[in-house]
Parts: sequence; structure tokens; C-alpha cells
Amino acid sequence: MLPLYSQRRQRVMELIGQGTAVFASAPTVVMHHDVEHPFRQDSNFYYLTGFNEPEAVAVLAPHHEEHRFVLFVRPKDQEKETWSGYRVGVEQAKEQYGADAVYPIAELDEHLPQYLEKADRLYYHFGHNQTLNTAILKHWQKLLATYHKRGTGPVAIEDATLLMQHLRRVKDPEELALLRRAIAISAKAHNYAREIARPGRYEYEIQAEMEHIFRLEGAQGPAYPSIVASGVNACILHYIENNRRMEEGDLLLIDAGCAYDYYNADITRTFPVGGKFTEEQRILYELVLAAQERAIAAVQPGAPFNEFHDAATRTLTEGMVELGLLKGNVDTLIEEKKHKAFFMHGTGHFLGLDVHDAGILRNPDKTWKPFEVGNVVTVEPGIYISPTYEPVEGQPQIDDRWRGLGIRIEDDVLVTETGHEVLTAAVPKSLEAMAG
Repeated sequence: MLPLYSQRRQRVMELIGQGTAVFASAPTVVMHHDVEHPFRQDSNFYYLTGFNEPEAVAVLAPHHEEHRFVLFVRPKDQEKETWSGYRVGVEQAKEQYGADAVYPIAELDEHLPQYLEKADRLYYHFGHNQTLNTAILKHWQKLLATYHKRGTGPVAIEDATLLMQHLRRVKDPEELALLRRAIAISAKAHNYAREIARPGRYEYEIQAEMEHIFRLEGAQGPAYPSIVASGVNACILHYIENNRRMEEGDLLLIDAGCAYDYYNADITRTFPVGGKFTEEQRILYELVLAAQERAIAAVQPGAPFNEFHDAATRTLTEGMVELGLLKGNVDTLIEEKKHKAFFMHGTGHFLGLDVHDAGILRNPDKTWKPFEVGNVVTVEPGIYISPTYEPVEGQPQIDDRWRGLGIRIEDDVLVTETGHEVLTAAVPKSLEAMAG
């Protein structure tokens, strides 16, 4: 795997020229004194190094005569490793991760200046590690104060995260393989959930069965808190309590996916718990499915990023006017955002190392960037009619039969040279399949 990470670092070094980029690992998270959360590496750091420990810093200095890639890591420590797990250590990190030089993290202040003093810019993201933020700022200010003596040194700081936005937006073959594996595991869990969901069971039972499959198949666990929302709970976009007992006549909305080697799946399906849609549920489901299919069709190389959202929004708004949920001219309703009473979120986001993955969406002139081959995006329109919905002025009162219905359908879609590929096609979504 080292050549892959080396290629990624090389692309960053080509972007920064005579600059130096500093990337920090994620910190160790501690909750309630000595109880630690499972460690999750910073995505940019992992993308460039593959190194999966906290308290580490990576430096890319293409202008340095000897050390273009430098790591600062935790040294071996038998006592600490007894409590918290084995460490790679300084010596092994150089051999295993291909760094030109590796130092103990405690020596960062001592060695970092040599990688900054000939750089014309410093690339660093000021994140949650305030100690490191302060150290970086201190070094930059010191070099700036003595610039007149040397004639070299970084005269500006740029956010290193921006360097990664384009690189991570386009997935390489290795990333796609990991995404496909995460999606395959998640698809298996979704299909099983549809088999076992029935009236009388609790939402958390379905969650437990799905997450059991995640771990059993080798995933790290859920990519995000699993949403298993029955009945009126489906109208809560980020519902995660998952403690309601399902009843006959309920719809069950499941938004869940696993993380596999940090790469994430994100899938949503909605289906009737008792195996049969009511008339209102069927009508809304068909409308959301039509919106999703039109949005997926708009995911094409070269198409502006907003087009798939616009396609979904127009389809849903037209349908809601026809059903009497909204009143007025479709274009005006969309312009005035009246559709947001029932469809209040975007149609999708990039997917990868992060669930909401890296990728700048707009150009400086505020036009939308186009899809590129290798982008992976979620497509997830929905309709949510709160049981307590009250229309704004000029909009109609709605019949109680629509209240409390929430439906979302979400697939993960790869942009290809000829169009797109629905990576989550193994999870059925047709009206017939959902009522089967």
C-alpha cells in the first residue's frame, strides 16, 4: 500500500511547490476521566500516510534536500502500551511508512523549523489541537520576524484542508474498492432488516441486527449513528433514539451504513412494517422514488453539481402541488423555497473517507462545479410531513391522512465516463420489492 500513499503525497507536493505542508493526526479522545472513545484517525492524515495512531504529525517539504516526507510519532513505551495498545514507534515507522525521517513527537519544536525556513508558504489547518495550533503559529511568527535576515521563510499560511478538497473528491481505484466493500456489507444488512422488521419489534432490535452484520463482515462499525425510524419518527431527519415499538401500518425508514477501513456507505430505504402500503404511503413513496430516479439520471460527468438536486426538487414540488400539499406555480414555489416545508435538505453529498466527504461545490464566481469521473455522491430525496405541520400563509391546510409520514430513498452513485453506476443497486427499492 505504500506506493499508493506515496503517490498521494507526491500530488500534494506538486501543488505546494516550494511550500511546506503540515498535517496533524486526530487526537486521543477521552470521555469521563479514563474512559476512551475508539480512536478515529483524521481523514486527510490517513489519506496521505496510512498511519493510524494519535499524537502524530506529517510534514511534506518538497524543497528540502533530504527529507521530503517527515513523520513525528509516539515513541515505543512498554508501560503505556500495556494500558493502551502497541505503538509503531520511531524506528519502525520509518521502515513501514516510507518516511525520509521520523522523530519522536516530543521533538517537534526542535526539528520542525528546518522544514519551514526555506518554504515560501506554510500549509496547515488550525483544528482542535490547540497545543499544536499554538506551536505552528509560534514557529511561523518567529520565521517571519527573522525573514529580513535570511530572505527565506513562509510569508503566509494557507489552510491545508483546501489542498485535499480536489484530491479526495476524485476516488482512486483503491478507494473505490473499499467503498464497494462497505456498500456490499451495508446492503446485506439492509436486506436482512427488511426480512425481520415486523409489528411488535422495537427499532433498536433492527439496529442491533444490522450492526451485528457490520461487525461480523469485518467493518469497523456504523459509519454514523444508525437511523431506524418507524411511524412519525421518520419525520425527524436525524432520529437516533431507535426505541419505539413498531406497529401495523407503520412505515420504517432505515438510514444506515458501515465504515470499512474508514470508507463509508450511506443507504436509506423506507418500507411498510406490515408488508403493505396504505394508499397515502404508496402515493408518496412513488413520488419520492420518481424524484430519486430523475436525480440519479442527472448525475453525469460534466453536469453541474446542483442539477441532480434541482431535478429532485422539481419532481417533488410538482407532485406535492398535484396532491394538494402545496399550492401555486411550481417555479415560484421552488424560488420561494416553499417545498422546504416537506423536503428541507439537500439531495446528496460526496461520500468517501468521510460520510460528508471532501469536495468544493462552487467556483469563485458562485457557479457550480461539474461532476467528474470518480466522484461518488449520495442521492437521497425525501418527503416528511410532520404530525404537527402548520402551513405558512398562502399554503393549504392538509388532510390528516398525510400527517406523520416520512419517506427517504438513498443510493450511493459513482460518476463514470459514460454516465453513472448505482453502487447500492443490490438493495431493492421498487414499490413491489418494498411491499413484498
